[in-house]
Amino acid sequence: MELLSEDKLIDMAELFKIFGDSTRVKIINILLDKELCVCEISELVKASQSAVSHQLRILKQSKLVKYRKDGNCTYYSLSDDHVKKIFMLGREHLDEM
Repeated sequence: MELLSEDKLIDMAELFKIFGDSTRVKIINILLDKELCVCEISELVKASQSAVSHQLRILKQSKLVKYRKDGNCTYYSLSDDHVKKIFMLGREHLDEM
């Protein structure tokens, strides 16, 4: 297998840092199969809308979450199937421990 460049290794480390926050992981878990607005996410995560918005901003910047506007409401969903695969592989790994 080919070794990754230093830049790619740094990018990968940054990606995995995003999964190092339990609120962000909860948000990803909630968004696995549906899109939701901030108020729905904050209810399910049991965190303030401000805290959820902050975490969503980090997830958006990392291209793990995307959004769409519908009037005054903004709906969030996972960016692509890769995010779901990363989450599910982590879950599978934990189930085998």
